[in-house]
Amino acid sequence: MISLKSKIYVAGHKGLVGSAIVRELKKSGYKKIVVTNKKELDLSIQSDVQSFLKKLKPDFIFIAAAKVGGIYANNRFKAEFIYENLMIQSNLIHGAYLAGVKNLIFLGSSCVYPKKCKQPIKEEYLLSGKLEPTNDAYAVAKIAGIKMCESYNEQYKTNFRCLMPTNTFGPNDNYDTLNSHFIPALIKKIHRQKNKIKKEITIWGNGKAKREVIYVDDLANACVYFMNKKTKQSLINIGTGKDYTIIYYTKLIAKIILKDSYIKLKYDKSKPNGTPQKVMNISLAKKYGWQSKIKLKEAINKTYQSFLVN
Repeated sequence: MISLKSKIYVAGHKGLVGSAIVRELKKSGYKKIVVTNKKELDLSIQSDVQSFLKKLKPDFIFIAAAKVGGIYANNRFKAEFIYENLMIQSNLIHGAYLAGVKNLIFLGSSCVYPKKCKQPIKEEYLLSGKLEPTNDAYAVAKIAGIKMCESYNEQYKTNFRCLMPTNTFGPNDNYDTLNSHFIPALIKKIHRQKNKIKKEITIWGNGKAKREVIYVDDLANACVYFMNKKTKQSLINIGTGKDYTIIYYTKLIAKIILKDSYIKLKYDKSKPNGTPQKVMNISLAKKYGWQSKIKLKEAINKTYQSFLVN
């Protein structure tokens, strides 16, 4: 059990997920939360990470540091995605082992599962088929992290767990036009229609691809929950178990931002749809007593309010 006095290192504390984990830890009463910025510690430099962890000797590590992006970025910058993610996670996982840290949580993504995966996706479907080509480099890096944790647990008797969240969104998200995930991209696009007389938005593909999303504070809650939970399995899916089409999300976000104003939907079919459907089987997380609590409409509302502030 990780006590409130335990030393917890959160790698990637400035990102969407890392910042939410820090918020959740503080809310839960943890006092010794350690974070570093890139000037203090470059996670891609193995020797620096190893000496830092040996000196710090944390009781627990959250690996939320990663290079992430939407379809465009994943497809366009494959070399950076595979290299940076492999370096960051390998340095932290191996560095933890060398420093005698037995407990960590590595955060992955639902994109580790095959493109044409049976739905809903169970943990056992990992490596059972071909990946979605638009983000295969990122997925391969994350799969390597999962296998690394499993291998260290087997050989060195560590307690390294991997949580695989579905599409995550919330405060502190990335709203870059070409580099964001679809929920922040839709929020930004629809917000820009606010003062226009003729409101219209273009969706990539046909809008029929189905996606499951989770609010980042729900994911952070799962991270802290499983930090204190003994599990036989090292790989656990984290999601809501509910998926909707891109069209559904677009209309819901438009209703929240534009109230009752009419918005015309257009489709750019020259752009990819991505994976046709992606919904997680979350029965393992539920078996251990965790499930998401924040409703979709409330989550989008909170995200939009933080978008307006920032």
